[in-house]
Amino acid sequence: MAAKKKTAANNVAENRKARHEFSIEDRYEAGLSLLGWEVKALRANRLQLKEGYVLLRDGEAYLFGAHLSPLPTTSTHVIADPVRSRKLLLHRRQLDKLIGEVERKGYTLVPLRVYWKDGRAKLEIGLAKGKKQHDKREDERDRDWQRDKARVMKSSRRR
Repeated sequence: MAAKKKTAANNVAENRKARHEFSIEDRYEAGLSLLGWEVKALRANRLQLKEGYVLLRDGEAYLFGAHLSPLPTTSTHVIADPVRSRKLLLHRRQLDKLIGEVERKGYTLVPLRVYWKDGRAKLEIGLAKGKKQHDKREDERDRDWQRDKARVMKSSRRR
């Protein structure tokens, strides 16, 4: 059986701003500890990662600031907190490595995207360093050049 590709159908939410603000060094996959209403809200794509960040506390990883708005029909009996902290499920070795990188080397943990994998919600975490303003401008110039180059190549093939 062939491996499943990352498709847009599996994606719940993506943090595009993170790729602009940070240079991503490494990526990790973490499970999310969710409540029932949160799973239903995720299935309805009601998650925003833009304000989210990952913190390491007491040897555990937590997702803070991600906004998961509840569905009006499923959270009638529960008082839903849309921005509560959610525990991330990682292996002990991964956690130890991340703690070392963040505390000693000054890296930041950034949530990149949430997606479904085998019926379970997964969060892709990026081990990142913040970009300076000149790095952001350089990336923008590179992107513009690649777009212009593709445009020129496309027009030259038509002739």
